[in-house]
Amino acid sequence: MAENLSERLAELEKSVKRAVEIIAGLRRDRDGLEARLAAMQAERAELLGLKQERKEVLTQVEGILKELDKLDL
Repeated sequence: MAENLSERLAELEKSVKRAVEIIAGLRRDRDGLEARLAAMQAERAELLGLKQERKEVLTQVEGILKELDKLDL
């Protein structure tokens, strides 16, 4: 009976070690995903800024073209 108990304890220890390794791997994966998400959010913010800048430039160009049309060159 003591042998069964020690075998069972050894199995439980192996299971706990495996669970700890899996949890560590999942934490690494989570950290990597969080880093990717932060990078993507920064890129998104930059793209939105560039889109707004493009819109402003197009508005300015349209204004310039209208002024040129008024000059009747």
